[in-house]
Amino acid sequence: MLVTLEGLDGSGKTTVHEALHDTFPDAIFTREPTDSWYGEAVSRSIADDDADPLAELFLYTADHADHLSRTVRPALDAEELVISDRYSDSRYAYQGAALEGTIDRPMEYVRGIHAAFTRPPDLTVYLDVDPETGARRSGATNKFEQSEYLRRVRANYERLLDAEPSRFVRVDATRSPEAVLDRVERVLSEAL
Repeated sequence: MLVTLEGLDGSGKTTVHEALHDTFPDAIFTREPTDSWYGEAVSRSIADDDADPLAELFLYTADHADHLSRTVRPALDAEELVISDRYSDSRYAYQGAALEGTIDRPMEYVRGIHAAFTRPPDLTVYLDVDPETGARRSGATNKFEQSEYLRRVRANYERLLDAEPSRFVRVDATRSPEAVLDRVERVLSEAL
């Protein structure tokens, strides 16, 4: 089973991801961007405020393809539980927002690129937080952590949730870290 954790920067995904190690010690824990050289290229582009958004999309897409071939698919073939901190929905929401005004129907464009090769998640936990809280918690240290940008990203996530309500579970990430983790653990236990 492939479980993904999604949400705005500052929603607590990484904190939940790390805490789940204790609850599901046999799971394969992974993340995007990865720590491969593809992921390192993504990290460099995140730090570059002037990076071309279309070029950046393809860096993220290459990292995702490598992640699928090296980690996700082999683990799923071995019938392992895979829990990923970010996955393709992050690309749809974030790069869809970054490409607004550059190409028509940007989120649909990004989804179309992935359709031919990605492996959709079985369950996605969406940690929901408002853009201002996300920006404040994340420190607003890069172009993807600004509240105005996060507002567009959140609108894209809402479209994704509306399109696939059976895959997504919304968790109120404004609650205490303990309450959020408890809710996520219950969701995963019920799904498994």
